[in-house]
Amino acid sequence: MARDELFSTPAEKLPDQKITPAPDPSAGRPLAARMRPRNLDEYAGQTHILGVGQLLRRAIEADRIQSLIFYGPPGTGKTSLAQIIARQTKSKFERLSGVESNVADMRRVLSAAANRLENTGASTILFIDEIHRFNKSQQDVLLPDVESGVIKLIGATTHNPFFFVNSPLVSRSQIFELRPLTEEDLFSLLQRALKDEERGLGYLKISTDENALRHIASISDGDARKALNSLEIAALTTAPDADGVIRITLQVAEQSIQKKAVVYDGDGDAHYDTISAFIKSMRGSDPDAALYWLAKMIHAGEDPRFIARRIVICAAEDVGLADPMALVLANACLAASEFVGWPEARIPLAEATIYIATANKSNSAYKAIDAALEDVKSGRTIPVPEHLRSAAYKGAERLGHGKGYEYAHDGKDHFVAQDYLGVDKTYYEPTEQGVEKKIKERLDNWRKQTALKKSSNQHT
Repeated sequence: MARDELFSTPAEKLPDQKITPAPDPSAGRPLAARMRPRNLDEYAGQTHILGVGQLLRRAIEADRIQSLIFYGPPGTGKTSLAQIIARQTKSKFERLSGVESNVADMRRVLSAAANRLENTGASTILFIDEIHRFNKSQQDVLLPDVESGVIKLIGATTHNPFFFVNSPLVSRSQIFELRPLTEEDLFSLLQRALKDEERGLGYLKISTDENALRHIASISDGDARKALNSLEIAALTTAPDADGVIRITLQVAEQSIQKKAVVYDGDGDAHYDTISAFIKSMRGSDPDAALYWLAKMIHAGEDPRFIARRIVICAAEDVGLADPMALVLANACLAASEFVGWPEARIPLAEATIYIATANKSNSAYKAIDAALEDVKSGRTIPVPEHLRSAAYKGAERLGHGKGYEYAHDGKDHFVAQDYLGVDKTYYEPTEQGVEKKIKERLDNWRKQTALKKSSNQHT
């Protein structure tokens, strides 16, 4: 048989061979792009806003969309949701990017939208991806047309819109937060991609271990794009076995996804939310939780000085005088972290974290200074009592400055009962936690002596 004839043999002459369907022509795109949901039934996760009966789902199904802003971590479906709205709406759909587009692009789209509304009555949905990338003046360009209804804005951002989007735009939009997908959401999405012959990997003979898919779902950290692209890498880089089957094992999955990319933006929600959880865990005396949040910041490459400064603040504010050594240790941690840097800085940071989380707690110093500051800001200014004023200059004696002052070290136990403020005010209220219990005992005794002396002076 001639070579050309061999390669042109009709399929029906080879009944034992299974003909693999040709992949979709769009297969050159990444799997995550091909598997974008086409409708709400295919959309994974976000049931808190898209579940049956939820506001956003009802608005999309009824084509009653107003201006919206979606925000959340990468790979949670912001762009996909905008595209679903585009398919289900009767409006013209325009798309711009906060990374690539400029004011001229916006004005062109806005002008066309105004003409469309005037001439045909058709509305326009303008989707802006990465809207936080536009500066204030660029965002201001949108305001008049959003206000007048020329366009319905859908903005997508990974940053908190209350910080990164103009307040007027935020006030004219409904804000929906998209959350990281659960492991089960991602597991189902991976299974669907393996079965889909049109857009997914169903045109390949693939056998996957469940623990391999679950590993990808777990390590992807709620990011659908990362999970799907990791699955595609595993499928396309693994050689078929003797039976022509691509076998994706746990080892293959581990190699395909490798290091977990923790969602942690240096100036956004993840940054502030994580440090907030870290401080609150130390304050709440949970060393295990505090160490986890510390590890997340270390893994993400957070500045060790930033972490150490927060430990110093927590030592002063939340441990305070219940254990004065906490502030000493925290400052030593700050110095050590600056000196050694990563990766060794993790050790003094962990030591200080554990110490503060397990220390006795008192916020008495924090409350005391804030109460005093509030009086200084809002109350009548208290003059310095005459006997406490400086007498270290000529003429002070004639003014009566320093007269009647008693030197504390001349008294028993180096204490003399006298008035140091001029009015009856108590700012510092010691607790009975740790070291502060001893402070309370001393202070109660001193305050009693002072009160008796004041009472005695008033009666004489």
